[in-house]
Amino acid sequence: MKKLFNFVWDIYKKYEEGINYLIFGFLAFVLNYVLFYVFNDLISTGYLAATALSWVLTVIFAYWTNHAFVFKSKNSGLSSLSKEFVSFVGARIATLLLEMFLMFLMVDLAGFNEYIAKLIAQVVVIVTNYILSKIWIFTEKK
Repeated sequence: MKKLFNFVWDIYKKYEEGINYLIFGFLAFVLNYVLFYVFNDLISTGYLAATALSWVLTVIFAYWTNHAFVFKSKNSGLSSLSKEFVSFVGARIATLLLEMFLMFLMVDLAGFNEYIAKLIAQVVVIVTNYILSKIWIFTEKK
């Protein structure tokens, strides 16, 4: 049993950033999807407003988890954290627009169910967010 644990632990440590991104990305996806349901069905805001509202709350969660647990940012101090947060939000605004565009294409133009469209759009957004975070936001600043 100890060998199995050590094997799994070694794999985790080797791919820690990617695994943590998948874990926290999945949690952000679940949060986004649940909030989308609440705003769209329970409060009846419409799917585009529900997408925007769920996005705002999910971005706050995602920044905290990406900063602290995924990329383990060393940035500290108000100026450095502000720049990092603004970059994070800017990238997320870009992927929000991408998501809303994909939702519009799939729901309004292609006639997809809005929940299936949301699922597809979220996969594209999660991959894009990782790439932007890795190469632009949480890089070592010299």
